Amino acid sequence: MKKKIKYTDEPDDVDLDNAKIIKDFLPPPDQLVFKEKNVKITLSVSESSVDFFKREAEKNGVKYQQMIRSLLDKYVSAHSA
Repeated sequence: MKKKIKYTDEPDDVDLDNAKIIKDFLPPPDQLVFKEKNVKITLSVSESSVDFFKREAEKNGVKYQQMIRSLLDKYVSAHSA
């Protein structure tokens, strides 16, 4: 049998009779992940642009292609009617 954990850092003056219940505001898991249809293209860009995205992607722990795709998607959203 596992040893029970005793939490000792809770405040002593907790008023459970007047505690507020917060409604679950998180979406269900199937709404958290969605896959958009992507189209592969060949695009020539400057070496300095690719280097920039690779550096920034590494700093943020993401793939540089995802950053470029996100940038394009945001641009399209901002300029679509």
